[in-house]
Amino acid sequence: MVLYEKDGHTFIVVGSNTGSERPPAWALNLVANPQAEILVRGKRIPVRAFEAQDTERERLRQLMDRRYRGFEAYRARTERELKIFVLDPL
Repeated sequence: MVLYEKDGHTFIVVGSNTGSERPPAWALNLVANPQAEILVRGKRIPVRAFEAQDTERERLRQLMDRRYRGFEAYRARTERELKIFVLDPL
């Protein structure tokens, strides 16, 4: 399971891996192949992923921090930048 937040029609996820120096495998998979499928409340949804950048990334970081305060602690545990993905339903 991955914590997500809705942003309009898209889904936002963070490749935090609880602050480990290694990103989660699913985040590496999205970088390698942005076509994916998510399961939300029993419904399979095909999506295309892209990594948020610049001001959009900051806005989504704040959105996710409001959703789950643990991301702040995860960022403090690692020197890597936690990737923030936008999952756009196809």
